[in-house]
Amino acid sequence: MTKDVVVLDYGSGNVRSAVRALERVGASVTLTADPAAALACDGLFVPGVGNFHACMAGLAAAHGPRIIDRRLSGGRPVLGVCVGMQVLFEGSTEPSATPVEGLGEWPGTVERLPAAVVPHMGWSEVEVPSGSGLFRGVEHERFYFVHSYAVQHWTLEPSGAFVRVAPKVTWARHGAPFVAAVENGALAATQFHPEKSGDAGATLLENWVRSL
Repeated sequence: MTKDVVVLDYGSGNVRSAVRALERVGASVTLTADPAAALACDGLFVPGVGNFHACMAGLAAAHGPRIIDRRLSGGRPVLGVCVGMQVLFEGSTEPSATPVEGLGEWPGTVERLPAAVVPHMGWSEVEVPSGSGLFRGVEHERFYFVHSYAVQHWTLEPSGAFVRVAPKVTWARHGAPFVAAVENGALAATQFHPEKSGDAGATLLENWVRSL
């Protein structure tokens, strides 16, 4: 059965490459900001390029926080990419005239990479945890990154009676280790661009679409 995917169109740059990449792996894709469509689809793809705070402002204007929260409350899949991943954390140190908080789905702050050359632009290896569904078949491949900021510390671990499974966290390195991807139940995200990562990225997107 063909899966319906909405690429959330909230003004975050050119997302046509994401639409084409998802269509190539068999999804029926709609590029829209319509809340009803974003809530009803099998999978929601949240893109993001540029400044963290600008992306959050665009998301808020398109009712993105409410849409994402409602989908996750019902266990309905969401995939965030690049800044679309960063906004899932609590905040960012990226400069802005009007800084805003992130969605806070995961604890952590997005910080500038401590590297001699920033932005981190190009193909990098990733360290994938065992049992990853998102990276099945591409655990040892390289993926394409374009970013200056990332989450460099992961603190969410199982604790208490209601958290039984730790999120699967994939790491990469540029100046310091940083979170390259997270798989956390219905919520997944990548700091790299799978739609620009050739065959490896296509396989990752196909894994996600098949899981919907």
